[in-house]
Parts: sequence; structure tokens; C-alpha cells
Amino acid sequence: MIDHIGICVKDYAASKRFYDAAMGALGASMVMTVPEEFTGGAKIGGYGRDKPDFWISSNGEPGPGRHVAFSARSRAEVDAFYRAAMGAGGRDNGGPGLRPHYHENYYGAFVFDPDGNNVEAVCHAPA
Repeated sequence: MIDHIGICVKDYAASKRFYDAAMGALGASMVMTVPEEFTGGAKIGGYGRDKPDFWISSNGEPGPGRHVAFSARSRAEVDAFYRAAMGAGGRDNGGPGLRPHYHENYYGAFVFDPDGNNVEAVCHAPA
């Protein structure tokens, strides 16, 4: 249902370092940037595996309270996401593990990004 989503960030360079690491662990990377002459000077970049699905932007009000869950292809990717995100300055919000209160195969990990957004990687496949 969702084609893409974006969030505003306070420090684009710090957020880019965080998401480069976290998204890289999921097999994604920054696949597109929008030239600043089209953004009024804002830095905008989109991450994805084959198209930009998740965007960060220096244009707007950043803030905590947002939640974004990224699809992982395996539980090992969830684990790698968590390690990479924590190593890139993320703060723990729930390490990798089963969350059976969602469903029996829900395996996720949660971290706060540099702006306090709750970022998750989740795999729905059985072990």
C-alpha cells in the first residue's frame, strides 16, 4: 500500500551515516538524491533496494515519535540491521527477537535514530 515515506532530519550528515549503515545491513542503499536546485537548498536522499522507498530530508521539522519498519528478508538481516544501527549511533529500543504478541513469526529489532525516531527491521518468515 505505501509506495514511499520520508522523514525530516536535524543533521543530514549524521542521519546519512546512520541510515547508510542500517539500510546497508538490509541490502539497501541511498539510490537517489534530489539536486538542491530543485529543493530550495535542502538535502534530500532516498534509500531502497531497487527504487527509493525511504527518504530523509533536511527540509522541515525533525522530531521523535515517528515509527518506520523496514522489511528484512531474514532474521540474520534483522540482527545485522540492529548491530549496524547501534554501531552508527543508534540507541536501543528493543534488541532482535521474536515478538509473538504480534504473531508467532514476528522477528524484529528496534532502535532510535539520531532524531529519536523509532526505526525497526522486521522479518515475518519462520526460522
